[in-house]
Amino acid sequence: MTESTTKTPQGKDIPEVRIAFKTSTLWKVTGVIIVVLIGIWAIGEASSLVILVAMSFFFSLALQPAVLWLTNRYDWKRGSAVGVIYLASALGFIGLIVILIPAVATLASTIGDSGAQWLNDTVAWAEDTFGFTIGSGGGFDGDWATSIEDELIAWAKGSIGSIFSIATSSLGFIFNMATMAMFTFYFTADAPRLQRSVLGLLPEKRQDEIGWAWDQAIIQTGGYFYSRMVLMVINSTGFFFTMVLVGMPVMLAIPLAIFGGFVSVFIPAIGTYIGGAIPILLTLAIQGWVAALIVLAYVLIYQQIENYYLSPKISSKTMTLNGAVAFGGALFGGAIAGPMGAFISLPVAALVTSLVSNFAPHHKVVYTFSYDEHETALHKDIEEQDAKKADDG
Repeated sequence: MTESTTKTPQGKDIPEVRIAFKTSTLWKVTGVIIVVLIGIWAIGEASSLVILVAMSFFFSLALQPAVLWLTNRYDWKRGSAVGVIYLASALGFIGLIVILIPAVATLASTIGDSGAQWLNDTVAWAEDTFGFTIGSGGGFDGDWATSIEDELIAWAKGSIGSIFSIATSSLGFIFNMATMAMFTFYFTADAPRLQRSVLGLLPEKRQDEIGWAWDQAIIQTGGYFYSRMVLMVINSTGFFFTMVLVGMPVMLAIPLAIFGGFVSVFIPAIGTYIGGAIPILLTLAIQGWVAALIVLAYVLIYQQIENYYLSPKISSKTMTLNGAVAFGGALFGGAIAGPMGAFISLPVAALVTSLVSNFAPHHKVVYTFSYDEHETALHKDIEEQDAKKADDG
């Protein structure tokens, strides 16, 4: 940049600024733009891999508390601790599958065998209650639901086999799971070295902030995962014993209890209703109104116990998250990465909220909202007290 002067017709000097770019600077800017564009293109092409790495990092954060507990208590190496956790998780998953496959098959068979009768009962109830015949004039007879019994049975019995055949035969699914497991292992086993490498790239004044954020990520993610698991076990156990108490077969109560416990705990806001509605409806269809009302009473009582006692005790130091933020975060994560994205969105939202509350500038609120009468009256009282103190002084 150079500066010179020019004269006006009246003889006054006017400063004139000229900006000149060196050829090397232009080449550097062009190179940076090209590199950025190539990076954006590469990330877009490898978006599935980027999502897998991000999820792996999330799961590594969730494993950190357990790994630290094993290494501190038993003086194990981090790799050995991660391997033991992997082995325990694999055994638990296999045991769960062994229990759930016959249970879900029994549930599907019951739905297929009884679905037509449930529909007929619903039609009869509607006719007795509201006084009109469903399907009259439309080509259906009084037992129209039995016409779809074969389809219901075929779908219910075949759906389980289809799900497991897709999960086991898809090479892409297996490859993704193996890739995620490998990244998670290395992220967890080499976490201290990875953290030092990242912090070493930053100036000292920034290292404390990033290190604190990293620790918060472990606290929020690990605390969320383990506290939710404990609540799921408690809720599923309560569901199981309640449904067995009202007469539901054990092989039907098992999948319904696991479903109700998992959905109500891990899906924010609406999960409580979905996790309770499905077991209640199936109990209603199989055992009747009294049994369904007992299960409904359990859901209502348990939710009060969880909201006012269990959740504050178990999650007292983690996941301070507004309900609207939790719900919006789950929708956002689900839109980006499906069910897994919705699952990991809550600790991510909690982490972002924690970072904003600690690093964003905060100012005293001096504005009084006109629609909040209580706040307005309180604000006026404070002003009057301050004015009175000033007059007395």
